[in-house]
Amino acid sequence: MTPPENEAITMQETHDSAVSFLSRFRGSFTSTLRWHQLDQLWTSLRRDAAAGWYLYDLDEAPPAEPAEAAAVESFITNLDALLRREHREDYCGIVYADDLETPTFIKVYHPRRLGVAGGFSDQPPVPGWIISLMPPLDLRAALDAPSPRPTWLGRLLGSSLTG
Repeated sequence: MTPPENEAITMQETHDSAVSFLSRFRGSFTSTLRWHQLDQLWTSLRRDAAAGWYLYDLDEAPPAEPAEAAAVESFITNLDALLRREHREDYCGIVYADDLETPTFIKVYHPRRLGVAGGFSDQPPVPGWIISLMPPLDLRAALDAPSPRPTWLGRLLGSSLTG
C-alpha cells in the first residue's frame, strides 16, 4: 500500500504534468504553410525518431508510453499520405510546431475537421493528432471538447467512421 504522502506527491506530479501539457498546447506555434516546410519538419522528426515521441490520436485514449522509432517512422509516413490525399491544396497550413527545426510539440489538424483552425473561435477545433515529447493528457476531456461526429455514411452504416 502506498503511504498517503507518496500518493499526494504522485497526484501533484500528475496535476503539474497536465497543467504543463495544457500550457504547451496553448503556447506559441508556427505553421508549416507550404508542403516543403512539412517535408522539412518530417525530416527533423525522423532524424530524432528514437527521442521518445508520444503519438496521440485524439479519437483514442492518450498513449501511456512513447512510441518506438519504427512506429514514429510509420506514423509520419501514414499521416503524411493522409494529409496530402485529404488536403488537396497548394499549401499545407494544417500542421503546427513549437519549433520547425527542432520540434518538441506538434499539432496536426484533420483536413476534414478544420473549422477555424487558423482563426479565432470560442470553441476552436482540437487537432486530430499531437506528436509530443511530453506525455499527453486526455485533451478532449481537459478542454471539454466534443468528440467528432460520425459522418452521414457512418451513421447510415452504424459504424464510427469519422470525417
